[in-house]
Amino acid sequence: MIPVPRADHSFDWSFHGPKLVESLGETLYMVGATLLVGGALGLVLGLALYTTRRGGLLGNRGVFAALNLVVNVFRPIPFLILLMVIAPVTVFLLGTRLGSSAMVVAMSFAATFGVSRIVEQNLVAIDPGIIEAARATGASRWRIITTLLVPEALGPLILGYTFVFVAVVDMSALASIIDGGGLGAFALDYGYKRWNFAVVWVTVVVIILLVQAAQALGNHLSRRVMHR
Repeated sequence: MIPVPRADHSFDWSFHGPKLVESLGETLYMVGATLLVGGALGLVLGLALYTTRRGGLLGNRGVFAALNLVVNVFRPIPFLILLMVIAPVTVFLLGTRLGSSAMVVAMSFAATFGVSRIVEQNLVAIDPGIIEAARATGASRWRIITTLLVPEALGPLILGYTFVFVAVVDMSALASIIDGGGLGAFALDYGYKRWNFAVVWVTVVVIILLVQAAQALGNHLSRRVMHR
């Protein structure tokens, strides 16, 4: 019978503290870069889905069907499997499939399709009458897209991106399983693998505080936008 290691419930701030700060920085880097890249690409893809759908500003059934199929194919893939699928692309771009920067490639890819659906769903909720009124004034399609659609849905979009932030934090933790770094790797390497659950719980608290801060900021910005 394999002996079970004795649990250690101590968090040594002199040893674990600097590593926790370093891991938090890696997580913020992965999450920030993913939101920047995946958020921008997802916004473009979501706008494309909305505007090319039947009756849209750029209505094109073929283009919409192709984009919709791509999103439906890649969006449901579990992130850990997606990491393996994207690995050759990551190696081609960065020369490695390990580390925080390598994880950003797969995380951005996954976030793009998730964000696109959020963007599309929020744009669909816009009153069609507003768009028709803009078209009646002679506004171009590009102007309507850039100066009407996005600003009109900005409040809900901020809440949507806040939700994506939480999902991306979750992805960054999963990335630690294949040497992605961040808080997930910290909890795994210095907590779970060493049977030190104090490290695990401190990491959980840090993640909760991080998510709560992001949610509070998202709620605040959304309220300001929608009440302006």
